Amino acid sequence: MIEIPIDRLSAEILNAIIEEFILREGTDYGAQEARMDNKVAQVHRQLARGDVLITFDPATENCTLVTRYQFQRYSTEGSQHDSQSSQDSEESSDSWSRASAYEDYSQDLGQDND
Repeated sequence: MIEIPIDRLSAEILNAIIEEFILREGTDYGAQEARMDNKVAQVHRQLARGDVLITFDPATENCTLVTRYQFQRYSTEGSQHDSQSSQDSEESSDSWSRASAYEDYSQDLGQDND
């Protein structure tokens, strides 16, 4: 997930992202429903304070808004996953070099063993 700085977006694109998020989320604003322009202004304030961030996920090619806490948590989990994947890759590489002397199972009928 990549953070997109709001100053890198045109006003039109920024508003479109905010409005799409509001419509997608269907947020409940209490007993009295807020108007769209009020909701957009509220999100603009949250973005300006840095409480909410705009992110892009290259895997899903989706843009969304998340809280700073959500983004930090995702980043922490991602870095933990990356370091574990790196460690697993090194162990796998060592295992592969030992196992490759016996047989090559990499073409095993297209079965994915993730």
